[in-house]
Amino acid sequence: MAGALVLLLPFLFPSLFTPLSHALPSVFSEWNAPKPRHSRLLKSALQRQTPDEQLADLWRPLAQQQWKRCARSDSMSSLPEKSQGYIQVFLDGGLNQQRMGICDAVAVAKILNATLIIPHLEVNPVWQDSSTFMDIFDVDHFINVLKDDVSIVKELPDEYFWSTREYYATAIRATRIKTAPVHASANWYIENVLPVLQSYGIAAIAPFSHRLAFDNMPEDIQRLRCKVNFQALVFVPHIRALGDALVTRLRYPLAQDMAAHSACDFGGGKAEKLALAKYRQVIWQGRVLNSQFTDEELRSRGRCPLTPEEIGLLLAALGFDNSTRLYLASHKVYGGEARISTLRSLFPHMEDKKSLASSEERAQIKGKASLLAAVDYYVSMHSDIFISASPGNMHNAVVGHRTYENKKTIRPSMTLLGQLFLNKNLTWPEFQDAVVEGHKNRQGQLRLRKPQQSIYTYPAPDCMCNA
Repeated sequence: MAGALVLLLPFLFPSLFTPLSHALPSVFSEWNAPKPRHSRLLKSALQRQTPDEQLADLWRPLAQQQWKRCARSDSMSSLPEKSQGYIQVFLDGGLNQQRMGICDAVAVAKILNATLIIPHLEVNPVWQDSSTFMDIFDVDHFINVLKDDVSIVKELPDEYFWSTREYYATAIRATRIKTAPVHASANWYIENVLPVLQSYGIAAIAPFSHRLAFDNMPEDIQRLRCKVNFQALVFVPHIRALGDALVTRLRYPLAQDMAAHSACDFGGGKAEKLALAKYRQVIWQGRVLNSQFTDEELRSRGRCPLTPEEIGLLLAALGFDNSTRLYLASHKVYGGEARISTLRSLFPHMEDKKSLASSEERAQIKGKASLLAAVDYYVSMHSDIFISASPGNMHNAVVGHRTYENKKTIRPSMTLLGQLFLNKNLTWPEFQDAVVEGHKNRQGQLRLRKPQQSIYTYPAPDCMCNA
């Protein structure tokens, strides 16, 4: 059986380049596929040979650790005799940010002894995807798993038909809660939302992303959040079926790059800098500020995503050979095929959804970013090894879930790698030794959650039992 490695890489919408190329043809005529930035290392990496013993160790599953997954639930948990009212939440962001919001919404409903209406997923301004909760997640499974913890309904009751997104967008409404602070406490909801529920029978919370604290929460609430994330949220059958098919084809004959969400230079010249500046302004709406640091300073601090070339060199240095079957988990790889050609030269058995599935199999997810991300998430969870080129919401969600399942997950040391790639005098043996040494304890070894860290990224100890 062949092993499957999933790589998460940077993304960008190619359509944003088109209007720029028409408006500024002289600038874009300068754009060429970027040449390898680490050609000295690349030349040696292409000639690498990995001993069988080292390869076997790379693919060996993680040993059992001090903490293990457990189905802890409060045996005394039961629904209140009378619900205090209905809770609505409106969730923005991408799939994985919404996933965390769903978990928090269930927790808030529990805190308030309220009935949760299936969360509303906003049309994402970046992805322009209108997929609903029921398009992505198995809603019947969701409700059934949580039936003893929280009352959940699929739709608004008739008496509250008016409580819609459009209703709250047109005026200030007494039933809308829009002042929830980031990482609010359980008491904040009891003091500020419960009175609205008791007065009107319904409360709509928007915005809601990151609106529930990770610290100082009752243990039963933390356990419930874990139960939602790791047990209740299951993708719809057609997503699971396609994911299973992709995993099977990988095993028998993953990389998302947040390029535009950083302030780094990726070697594509004047045209690329202009395109990234426009992308950052149009899509991220000013949320990516001009950095006070130079590109070299950003890289030395580990604040730049790894390019496909760099992630390829990392994998090669760790010992993965050119027979490795690599799955690219990304909506659009920044720079397209030209950008990943170096990675492909190192790992020719590189696949993605398009290469592994027919157009008929992909028809139900075509053009739907949330469903595409759901497939990538599913494949990432079922791969032998997962590695991400850059931290982000999907990285955090998958790493946390794989930690819970005790699956091998490589966490690149961005600071170490940034410094190594800046040193143009390094030989391949020096680079390889530094990479191997720097990643000995970054291949799935469990880390306990620290204050203010997310239980969805660091599930121990809240979601796990001491073995």
